[in-house]
Amino acid sequence: MKKISLVFAAASLTAALSLTGCGNSNVAYKDGTYEGRSSIYESEDGTDDGNGYGVVTITIEGGKVAECTYQTYEVDGTLKGEDYGKEDGRIANKDYYNKAQKANAACAEYANMLVSNGQLKGIDAISGATINYNEFVEAVNNALEEAKE
Repeated sequence: MKKISLVFAAASLTAALSLTGCGNSNVAYKDGTYEGRSSIYESEDGTDDGNGYGVVTITIEGGKVAECTYQTYEVDGTLKGEDYGKEDGRIANKDYYNKAQKANAACAEYANMLVSNGQLKGIDAISGATINYNEFVEAVNNALEEAKE
């Protein structure tokens, strides 16, 4: 598993956005359903905060993004769901839990914005969910790479 610094992730994100052309009229996509996965993020400070990866499922209809779902997972493959941010099934730190759940809720917002926009351009990171955003962009680019005609 590799560690990704935020600086490296931001540089990779910028490069991916400029190369993939999500929503670019010069890129044609095949109709179908495609899945993309981000690389694994591990914090550099030794904590588990935000560690994991993201997976998108994108449906292309008429050459355009018609549906998108986005979910994030712990490094071990556990879905970051309603228990994300709890310790041993309980809320040990309310602030941490609320932050984790806010980041988790951003997943659906990112997916909805992609369908509304039809492209990544114009979708900004949601405060408190920047790691999820970076994973989302990487996963979308990976899925759309598979969808290219």
